[in-house]
Amino acid sequence: MTVSQLMDQALDCYAAGRLQEAAGISEEILRSHPDHIDALHLLAAIACQQDHPEQAVEMLKRAIAAGGAHPEVFNTLGMAQMVQGNLEAAAESFALATRLNPDFSLGHDHLASVLRRMGRFQDALASHKRAVASSPRSARAHCNMGQTLLAMNEPARAAECFQQSLELEANFTEALLGLGRALHLQRRLDDAVAILRKVIELTPRNPLAHAELGDALQSQGRFREAKVSYEIALQLDPVLIRARYSLGCAQAAAGDHAEAVASFRRVLCCSPDHHAALHNLGKSLLSLGQVDEAMDCFRKATALNANLLSGMASAVAIPGSRKADQKMILDVRRDWAARLAPDFPPAFIAVPAIRPPHQPLRIGYVSGFFHKRNWMKPVWGLINHHDRSRFEIHLFSDAPESQLSCGYHRHPSDHVHDTSQLSNGDLAGLIAATRIDLLVDLNGYSVPERLPLFLRKPAPIIVGWFNMYATTGMTCFDYLIGDAHVILPGDDGFYTEQLIRIDGSYLTFEVAYTVPDVAPPPCLESGYLTFGSLASQYKITPQVAAAWAAILKACPDCRLVLKNSALGSLANRLYVQRIFADLGVAADRLDLEGPSEHFEFLRKYDQIDLALDTFPYNGGTTTTEAIWQGVPVLTFPGDRWAARTSTSLLRNCHLSYFVAGGLQEYIQEAIEWGRNPESPSRLAQLRATMRERLRASPVCDTATFARNMENEYARLCDVRCQQQSRARDGIL
Repeated sequence: MTVSQLMDQALDCYAAGRLQEAAGISEEILRSHPDHIDALHLLAAIACQQDHPEQAVEMLKRAIAAGGAHPEVFNTLGMAQMVQGNLEAAAESFALATRLNPDFSLGHDHLASVLRRMGRFQDALASHKRAVASSPRSARAHCNMGQTLLAMNEPARAAECFQQSLELEANFTEALLGLGRALHLQRRLDDAVAILRKVIELTPRNPLAHAELGDALQSQGRFREAKVSYEIALQLDPVLIRARYSLGCAQAAAGDHAEAVASFRRVLCCSPDHHAALHNLGKSLLSLGQVDEAMDCFRKATALNANLLSGMASAVAIPGSRKADQKMILDVRRDWAARLAPDFPPAFIAVPAIRPPHQPLRIGYVSGFFHKRNWMKPVWGLINHHDRSRFEIHLFSDAPESQLSCGYHRHPSDHVHDTSQLSNGDLAGLIAATRIDLLVDLNGYSVPERLPLFLRKPAPIIVGWFNMYATTGMTCFDYLIGDAHVILPGDDGFYTEQLIRIDGSYLTFEVAYTVPDVAPPPCLESGYLTFGSLASQYKITPQVAAAWAAILKACPDCRLVLKNSALGSLANRLYVQRIFADLGVAADRLDLEGPSEHFEFLRKYDQIDLALDTFPYNGGTTTTEAIWQGVPVLTFPGDRWAARTSTSLLRNCHLSYFVAGGLQEYIQEAIEWGRNPESPSRLAQLRATMRERLRASPVCDTATFARNMENEYARLCDVRCQQQSRARDGIL
């Protein structure tokens, strides 16, 4: 048999997939003809397929040295170098192939692919265009151009390429998959889902198709269906990290944070530097109350990818971290603010107007929660009692005015600005144009995305109140308003703002909407005390759970009621049950319940005798609602503002005896309440008069609170005007 015949036989074997047989024949040829170019080329192609790129490169260099400087040889060399990860060398080889044959479509296509991997998108696109020009009826060439356009974030142009590919090959699954992704990115979600379901019909065992479908379903908010798609993808390919990560995201979006934690941990086992998985693991851990562990995740994610998201998450979470102190809270928030500031330089250096005595001062309030009646009780208590002869009120609301119906008594002179569609820059412009004298932020770190607004300095005086329970760390805030219970005399050094301690409680409130009547304490019928907390799960840290478990173990007949949005998930309820089981408390002593409509939510207090506060992040709204429903709250003052909020409320409503001296006293007092046979009668007497006592107490004297706040506002404006006058006199 001639060498030519042997080579034909080797090629036939290769085409039939009999690689070992093809390799054997090629080696036989090389024994008699060591520089046979085609045999060397074929052996190199086989080595590439068998994941031996080093052997392939050696064979191909021998072929080139023997005179085989052909486009196809350089093309195969480029592919071997790509497998090695040597992208620069691969690009050079593909470029040589296309220079040898400018009409070599496959070479142009491969060059484009390696350029895309190198991030040289414009060069890649130029190569794709040459590939398509050389082979306009190649479905693959059109499809690959679409992939590069996707990488360039041009989904509309990518979709056109995929559609051209499909016109040439109707069931080309890679083009269908790309089209589904392009439609998804264009938010044509129904079309994307339909295309991706077609891909799955054609290739039901294609894990990428199931993962892409999961992504599209997740974007539609169909989290349960998305989870099913990701789970199928992972059954088909257990190490498909993108599906595992997206599954975690879907679980978190559905509120199943305990499941999400497990998914993100598995991603990190395979890819420890996956910063997005670290960030989202931190978010889910935070939602479950694992604050310190969440903070560790955010720090690691920030170190891996110095974007602002994980730094912002740290700044949001830090007041609830047991490991943090006031110095650390200041450092973390100041660090995030410093990294934020360069992107948002001051756009308006607002100068306060010296208004005539008869002209009201313009006060602006910024909030994303004006429509939340339960959260706004302190806010409406202030705003409804403002003296409109002295103050012109502007509400900058991220909710439409039509939703501000509960609690707010609209005054004819008030101005409500719908800011829901405004960027921070546009909102800053609106505030500056309105010539606000004093701007009050009611969001704090509850809406951290709005904080850059204040870096623009849209008003001459910027004040934080209501949702502030630590420093902002931002020098653009001039003042924070608290009280003497939450800001102790030695605390000023832990704030970037000047502190104002208002008389009474800074969270003085009024309930101006329908709530359930106060019910008798349930222990009158049950014969045992039921402790409870309706606080958000992220406040129920391991230390809180340990304290509550100690109380329950010392009071074997007592029970614990927990109700919050996180407990709407079965996985999360099981997670909480495991925490308490590890602390020696059986599941049958816990009543765990998910969210409900607000009126029904408040009726849960009918089943609670004594509420237990969380720490170091106390209840605010939770505490006000508990005492309004007749349920006293047991707390103790901690080492920071966030840990003293309930103390402020209770000491201003004649409930100081529910403020323990410290953690151990808190636990011991709860135990005494649980064991004392006189507790039911004492609680019944207290509960019967609770609302009347509250209405007569300073904590509900919102009219006096409004006068105190107004006097502070006027004083701050006077101080600033005097500063401006002195500055002008100095210049003159």
